[in-house]
Amino acid sequence: MFKDKSMSSISRLLLPIAAMAVVIVASNILVSYPINDWITWGAITFPFAFLVTDLTNRFYGASAARKVVLVGFAVGVVASLVFAEPRIALASGTAFFVAQMLDVSIFDKLRASKWWIAPATSSALSSIVDTFLFFSLAFAATGLPWMQWAAGDLAVKWAVALLALIPYRLFLGNRPPAAVS
Repeated sequence: MFKDKSMSSISRLLLPIAAMAVVIVASNILVSYPINDWITWGAITFPFAFLVTDLTNRFYGASAARKVVLVGFAVGVVASLVFAEPRIALASGTAFFVAQMLDVSIFDKLRASKWWIAPATSSALSSIVDTFLFFSLAFAATGLPWMQWAAGDLAVKWAVALLALIPYRLFLGNRPPAAVS
C-alpha cells in the first residue's frame, strides 16, 4: 500500500514537473533574444515558473512544491546545458533554485490569506531575487546592458505575475487549499 501511495504521489507531480522543465528551457533559450533595449523574450516566459510552483503549492502543499522545484531544476539545467549557453544555464539554475525555494516558503506562510495574496506576494518578491541573481551571474562582465535588461525583465515579470493570477484562479476553482506542509 505504501508503494501505491508513493507512486500516486509521484505521478500527480509529473505534469507540474514537465511544465516547469518546459518553462525553464524555453526561458533559457529566449533570454538570448532581446525584444528591445530593456527586455528579452525570456522575461515573458519565465514568470510561468512561479505559476507552476504556486499551483503545486496550493494543491499539494509546500513539500510537493519543493519536489517540483528540485526535479524541475535538475531537468531544466541539464536540458538548458544542451539548448542554451552554459553560462546562461548555470546562472538560470542558481537563480531559479534560490528564487523558487523562496517562493515556496513565502507562499506557504501566506496560504491562509485571500486566494490572490500568496501567489502575488511570493511571485513579486521571488522575482526580485531571481532577476538579480540571473542577470548578474549570466551577463556581468560581458559588456551587454544587463542591468538595463534586468530592470525591464523585472517589470515584465511583475506584469506577467499579475496576469498569471487569472489562470491561477481558474485552475484553483472551488478546490480547498492543501494543508500546510
